[in-house]
Amino acid sequence: MELIVEGLCKNYGKNKALDQVSFSLSEGVYGLLGPNGAGKTTLLQILSHNLREDSGLMTLDGMNITAHRKEYLKQLGYMPQTSALYPDFTGIQFLNYMAALKGLKKENAKEQIRYYLKYLQLWNVRNIRIKAYSGGMKQRLLLIQALLGDPKILLLDEPTAGMDPMQRIFVRNMIGNLGAEKIILISTHIVSDVEFISKEIILLSKGKILKKARSE
Repeated sequence: MELIVEGLCKNYGKNKALDQVSFSLSEGVYGLLGPNGAGKTTLLQILSHNLREDSGLMTLDGMNITAHRKEYLKQLGYMPQTSALYPDFTGIQFLNYMAALKGLKKENAKEQIRYYLKYLQLWNVRNIRIKAYSGGMKQRLLLIQALLGDPKILLLDEPTAGMDPMQRIFVRNMIGNLGAEKIILISTHIVSDVEFISKEIILLSKGKILKKARSE
């Protein structure tokens, strides 16, 4: 499996959010590092089809993902940095809703939701309204919705934001294990989240890739 991005550009007026960004990803974990305003979130929003690129080509195993949007999205899990989490929903109501949007069969969805809620230590708060969740709990809930349906590609924007150190280590190790069979791109400013689990680090600044560094 190979996701290729060639010459990706996105402008906001005179500001170049992305300027001729090119890279290729295969199975494994990739870190996307850069300061605020570097273009990291814009890149993930374009790859998740929440934002349209101005120019450039994106393909998955030779398939143009812009032209074949529905087919591509079936293979994608996206965890946004911030999201309207429907604060009056309980955790399990939110996940059931997201599973339905993804088209998961009821029994399959129930099994996956139960597994991930227990694995990420949210089972005991599944029937509590999301507005009562801590920041770290909300992040884990967003991670679970991205994992539903066993997508081949995961785009994770600041996945450990708001988590305590032990939770961060647990989630980082989980993501590292998933990278054996998925393409995982993690946007973060926390170097420790990606330095030990990534096969490659992509450094982004002012919309341009400064450097790509492979882990030894």
